[in-house]
Order: sequence, then C-alpha cells, then structure tokens
Amino acid sequence: MPSLLTMSKEESKEERPLQTQRKDLKWRFQYKFVKSSVAEKLIPGETLLWSESLETLLRSKDGMATFQAFLKSEFSDENIEFWVICEDYKKIKSASRLNSRAKKIFERYIQTESPKEINIDYKTRELIKQNIKAPTTKCFDDAQKIVFSLMEKDSYPRFLRSDLYRTLLESVSNMIKV
Repeated sequence: MPSLLTMSKEESKEERPLQTQRKDLKWRFQYKFVKSSVAEKLIPGETLLWSESLETLLRSKDGMATFQAFLKSEFSDENIEFWVICEDYKKIKSASRLNSRAKKIFERYIQTESPKEINIDYKTRELIKQNIKAPTTKCFDDAQKIVFSLMEKDSYPRFLRSDLYRTLLESVSNMIKV
C-alpha cells in the first residue's frame, strides 16, 4: 500500500471525488478568465449593467463572452451556443445556405441524443423536424425562446451570484478607485 508521501499527483487526483476535481477546474478557469485581457478591457459601468437583464448582458460583446465563459466552466454552454447560432442563422439570405445550416443545427442541438442537445419539449422538437424540410429564418424561433427562458430563469441568476461575476465587479470597481 503506497504511502501518501510517495503517491503521484495523478493517483491523488483519482482518489479525490470528481465533484472536487470539477470545482478545482472551474476555479482555475474562472481565475484565468478574470486575469485575462477580456477582464482588463471591461468598462466598469457596463459590467454593472449586466445585472439588469439577460438581454442587456447578451447585447454586450464582453458580457456575452463572460457569460459564455461562465457556462463553459459549468459544462452547460449548449444553450448559449444554440441561442447565438440561431441569431446568426436568422441573418442568412441564401435558401441553400438556410437548408444546409438548418440541418447542421438540428443534428447538433435538436435531435435526440445529439452532441449538444438542448432541453426542449417533444412537441417543439417535432415541429422543428417538420420545419427544416423547407427551412425559413424562423424555424428555430420556438426553441430559441424556450432556451432563452431557461437561461433567464436558471443560468443567468447563477451567473450573477457566481464568483466569476462578483470578482469581475470587484476588479472593475478597484480600477475606478485607483
């Protein structure tokens, strides 16, 4: 039986619960983000405005990047990815591009057991399945509204309470004091 002194880092990591390992990873990720160039570019007033609403947060380029980093650190970034892709999808003008993009979005986010499956009801999933046969810029609107609502009620309040956001607020308020 190996003693604690001779145990390798890999062995000691394996013995720690997965939850603890994830918290360590999350903390390191958030710390790196706060110390990154993104955090240095933040405008103090804008950062505070992010707490007004999810819409305000998502309208800000830096707010969006920060929110995405937070969700990635929680291994739950599929909703924001889907929402952003839908925003880009609505700007497509070419019918052939709409068709190919709709299929890719469906396969990645909508289809059951897809790699980044979003949490939507069966009825919405089936409606999209029908809509992508002749896709329009609105074929993902219902799913996008559902995802936005989920983020607004769950992810966004967690973000506002997160160490990442609080640390950012603290660091930008310190910049004002200096």
